[in-house]
Parts: sequence; structure tokens; C-alpha cells
Amino acid sequence: MNAPELHLTPNQEVILAALRFRRRYGLEIMTAVEKSGGKQIGFNSLYPNLKKLEKKGFVKAEWGNELPEEHTGARRKYYRITGMGEQALEAKHQLLESVAHWMPAPEGV
Repeated sequence: MNAPELHLTPNQEVILAALRFRRRYGLEIMTAVEKSGGKQIGFNSLYPNLKKLEKKGFVKAEWGNELPEEHTGARRKYYRITGMGEQALEAKHQLLESVAHWMPAPEGV
């Protein structure tokens, strides 16, 4: 995976993490991030980031089978992480671990 594919914004990183073990719809993603101690992601940030992640091939969207919500009349759109999204998230975590454990070479070596 090359460097441009690795570039994830902090919001994109937490969105992928929220999708790591199950598919979720927008409000559920926002709630998962907020309730797990992350910063709040608003709708104005969430959906553009989901579109970008979908364009990169990191998430896939699909409409739910349930009946439309009574108060909105809308069906839920679910998002799930793809294999490429898993790889990008893992690569980002490995990079952070590598940076955290980096030590300079001893002088004179």
C-alpha cells in the first residue's frame, strides 16, 4: 500500500474503526464515536468523509431491508468496511506504533 492510500484524516480513521466489526448507519456511526470517548462528528463531516472513503474503496454502502423510519420516511443506508479499508486502518496503526517505538541510532555507529 503506497503513501497516498495511507492518508486518513482523524475523522476517517475513527469512522473506519466504528465500522470494523459491524455495518452501521450514519447516526449509529456518530453515536459509536461519541459514546466511546471520541470527539463528536457532525452530519456535515460524517457524510462527506463516508463518500471519500467509499471513493477510495475503503467502505461500501448498501440500503437496509427494514421499513422506512416513521418520522423521516427514509430507509437507512448502512456502511461496512471493506478489505482495503481494513488494510488502510491496520497500516495506519502500524505506522503509529512504529513512530511511538522509534529510537535514534547511537552516535558513531
